[in-house]
Amino acid sequence: MTRSKGKAPSQRQLRVGELLRHELARLINDGTAHDPALRAASITVSEVRVSPDIKNATAFVLPLAGEHRDAILPALKRAAPFFRRRLADVVELRYTPRLDFRLDTSFDEAERIDRLLHSERVRQDIEASESQPSGEQEDDDGAST
Repeated sequence: MTRSKGKAPSQRQLRVGELLRHELARLINDGTAHDPALRAASITVSEVRVSPDIKNATAFVLPLAGEHRDAILPALKRAAPFFRRRLADVVELRYTPRLDFRLDTSFDEAERIDRLLHSERVRQDIEASESQPSGEQEDDDGAST
């Protein structure tokens, strides 16, 4: 049974995703990966999204301070089978999900929104709306009603 993309994840998906996030963060940062790009890196696993059948998982990761993104993501993708085997040893699931790693861009997006909200144009719009008496509203052409 598959779900449409518009439905929220089930409690089981959320629970398994959080379990995998904790274990992946520990495994990635414990230094046992053979890839030199992963040994020296400090990587945050911000979220793990699990498919409804729990057979696929997408881990959203971000290197500390966003450094070496270009080297770390391919290294994680190469090491995905290694991490899957390690997860199978520590997580009790019928099937250990296949792992896909993606860069977490939510922090960049939040920073972009913050810059927009603090921009001069938005500040001017807020000040203009605050300076109008509450009973008056401007039309689209700027005339007060």
